[in-house]
Amino acid sequence: MRMPRAIANLNKRVTNPTARGLTPWLPLLGTLEHVGRKSGKRYRTPLLVFGTDDGYAILIGYGPQTDWVKNVLAGGPTVLHKRGRAIALTDPRLVGKDEAAALVNPGSRLFYRAFPYNEATLLLTAADSTS
Repeated sequence: MRMPRAIANLNKRVTNPTARGLTPWLPLLGTLEHVGRKSGKRYRTPLLVFGTDDGYAILIGYGPQTDWVKNVLAGGPTVLHKRGRAIALTDPRLVGKDEAAALVNPGSRLFYRAFPYNEATLLLTAADSTS
């Protein structure tokens, strides 16, 4: 299931600025810092983030045409801000939700499956991540 684009636009302008302030305290949220593939501008997008053994799975609520997904897949620098840490991420890969579910840490898998989305992005933790 994909959320309507009108909701995505509302979230981008209204909900996301508020959510960015909450992400340090909510365990399933993180803020993804990425660079615009056309503008070169840095963006910070709050997202549902689930740990895997070697990185993170991020659910995609508005489909793969979403700007943050395109920016991350374009290969620019990507940093996850989660629970007070800045984590460099690499090797983004678009996958189906079910494929990523098998990789999500068992403690979060039930929550991961509860969200009605079809796609996810898998990213690996870079070797030089900072804490």
